[in-house]
Amino acid sequence: MASSGSLKDSYDVIVVGGGPAGSACATYLAKQGRDVLLLDRAKFPRDKVCGDGTSGKSVQILKELGALEAVQAAEHQDMYGVTFSSPNGMVVPIASADKSKQKAPGFVCRREVFDNVLFQHAKKFCTVIEGFFVNDLIRESDQVVGVTGMDSSTRQNHTFRSKLVVGADGAGSIVARKVGSVNNDEKHQVAAIRAYYKNVEGNSDQIELHFVPEVIPGYFWIFPLPNKHANVGIGMLVSHMKQKRVNLQQAMFDAIQNNALFKERFANAQVEGGIKSWFLPLGSKRVKVAGNGWMLIGDAASLIDPFSGEGIGNSLVSAKVASGIIAVAFQKNDFTEATLGAFQKALFDELGHSLDTSYKLQKIGQNTFLLNWIIGKAARKEKVRQAISAALINPEQQKQFYSPWFYLKLLFA
Repeated sequence: MASSGSLKDSYDVIVVGGGPAGSACATYLAKQGRDVLLLDRAKFPRDKVCGDGTSGKSVQILKELGALEAVQAAEHQDMYGVTFSSPNGMVVPIASADKSKQKAPGFVCRREVFDNVLFQHAKKFCTVIEGFFVNDLIRESDQVVGVTGMDSSTRQNHTFRSKLVVGADGAGSIVARKVGSVNNDEKHQVAAIRAYYKNVEGNSDQIELHFVPEVIPGYFWIFPLPNKHANVGIGMLVSHMKQKRVNLQQAMFDAIQNNALFKERFANAQVEGGIKSWFLPLGSKRVKVAGNGWMLIGDAASLIDPFSGEGIGNSLVSAKVASGIIAVAFQKNDFTEATLGAFQKALFDELGHSLDTSYKLQKIGQNTFLLNWIIGKAARKEKVRQAISAALINPEQQKQFYSPWFYLKLLFA
């Protein structure tokens, strides 16, 4: 059992899961003066299956946590925009920032690296146990008051009590399952596979989202990493994947080997570390995120962006919002749903509009004709590229894409 700090039987808050959401929340709470126990079943550094892209919304929170410099010092690739391609093969790069005038608004960093930076940062402020499998919640009446679990090294069981348990343990969250708040709706889940490739040609300082016909609604991605490496994968709605009987690994290899946009770029590329799969619970379906003695944040709270598939930014935002509600709970000395339930409204006041907008964009992404038309227009017209660039920077601008007037204006652009 690897730990920092002296172990006790009781803490103010137990945070289950040491990924970005859990590490951020634990750090926020510890800086508020709370005695925090952070548990994770893995031993860091560890890999986390993901696209590895981090958007601009994460940067401010990393600053607040005091972790931004450490993240920027780690191996990563700065990103200044997005390159899209349409189902008919039209390619258009969209800049979201002028790299000659400002710092990159986003970056790509392997989760093995990124998560470890945040986790090691959290260890400076709270007690941490690695290699600890939480297997149940402790309840008194209908109030959650702690967790039970097993140390993977010694195979011994342990019990820890707290005033509040925060579930930050990802899409397969044990906390979410135990409180009965899980997104099991296949219309609001994405299945994805990811591989790391080396010797990929033609990488730039933009992430790439390619709407290849075989996986609509979904996309094939290439997220560049340093030295001709890349995070490469495919994601697709589970409901459509099953309906169309799509084999994601076969679809990815087919795109790489046969699609004219990628064939030469991957001619000498090789997979490193195998191909991994996972499920992403989308924020287009809202689950209950707080109750008597418990809260859910990050992927455990089903907060993944329905259009882009990005989860890190929303995870960090949820950690910050949760820490504010938890501070109020300690002021009131009330850890029931009467107080913690305010997290439901506060979280979706912060993220709800962007999640709803992304869900509507996901619907647009299911229309092959519309994708071909919009990306084709963007390839030919600077005004359209500017509109998309504005939407990448400011989510408020995204709502134009589901207004009929926007497409009417495009007709004459």
